[in-house]
Amino acid sequence: MSRDPRIVIIGAGVAGIATAVTLQRAGFRDFTILEKGADVGGVWHWNRYPGLTCDVPSQLYQFSFAPKADWTGIFAPGCEIQRYLREVVGEFSLDDRLRLNAEVVSTVFNGSTWLVTTADGAELEADFVIAATGVLHHPFTPDIPGLNTFAGDVVHSARWDDNIETGGRKIAVIGNGSTGVQLVSALQRQAAHITHFVRTPQWVIWAPMRAQQPAVVGNILRRFPAVHRRLYDGLLWGSRILTDIAISPSWQRRLTQNYARRCLRFQIRDRQLRDRLTPDYEPFCKRQVISDSYYRAIQAPNANLVTAPITEISPQDIRTTDGGETDVDLLILATGFRAHNYMRPMNLRGRDGLEIEDAWAKGPRAYRMTAIPGFPNFFTVLGPNSPTGSVSLHIPRS
Repeated sequence: MSRDPRIVIIGAGVAGIATAVTLQRAGFRDFTILEKGADVGGVWHWNRYPGLTCDVPSQLYQFSFAPKADWTGIFAPGCEIQRYLREVVGEFSLDDRLRLNAEVVSTVFNGSTWLVTTADGAELEADFVIAATGVLHHPFTPDIPGLNTFAGDVVHSARWDDNIETGGRKIAVIGNGSTGVQLVSALQRQAAHITHFVRTPQWVIWAPMRAQQPAVVGNILRRFPAVHRRLYDGLLWGSRILTDIAISPSWQRRLTQNYARRCLRFQIRDRQLRDRLTPDYEPFCKRQVISDSYYRAIQAPNANLVTAPITEISPQDIRTTDGGETDVDLLILATGFRAHNYMRPMNLRGRDGLEIEDAWAKGPRAYRMTAIPGFPNFFTVLGPNSPTGSVSLHIPRS
């Protein structure tokens, strides 16, 4: 007697939701989604720091199978994206297959099937396991001498504490990716003083991050789905230009790189500050950082940029190699994630007891980014080498 294959999906972020809907539309019914958080959304559930905004246009940052016409902004805030993902789960009736607060601690292949164990001791047997665990969910905390002696508040951007008061504080933000730029932009106005510690300057490209989407646009897109689809396809095509300029010299590359340089030149008038904010690599060699307010914020009277390396942190200040001491009472770590952890620290063992640490002793790798040798019927979404720095990761409609 035949039966439907039993499938376990680990993670209910963008990748996990897309996987579940794809399986459902293909006719699979016996699947369970295990999510360690208290709600769906993945990175958009865990991250809720001030100023959190997606740097991909809202009309592109959505599932093609679940179009959303009525975004509030050209670039959506994180809380709105999380609500959208929650709505998609409801729209496709995935709640009955979803288990929240169910962190997977062990996934072991017994020779024919997989045994998946969660932190509360529950066990599931599966024929297939799909790890939609993403790459941005293990916060990275730098090993800075004295960090554990700091007397003020310390918070990582990916584990924001809503009870922390930021107004009137002497704030230090460590980290200069999109998160650090957004935090400085959001907190500068109400801070007593804010210092941005920057190890490596980034090209910060101007875009209308705070621009609202007119209600009439949402109404038109809702009434005319074909127009909405053409807009989505056009944005998807346009975003691929960013991939092309990263790998091929062209007039598009020259144009976009000149724009990045002009954003810095015309917004930062102070020559010395501009020199300190100028990267030593060409624009678009790394994932672009987008903001319409950072350069204004970092030039404010209550803001300061520190590029000297940090030597240590004392109970009251941060000390750097140039002899500087910055008085701080709130320390924010915008220091990113351990992106190569993927499923780890899960106990993951494949055929003949092969552990993932041994399989990846020379670094994470997988066939076509989704199948790991020695782990039969185990697949990854956004596996090794799959995320890009230039386009939306949402899956387009087939």
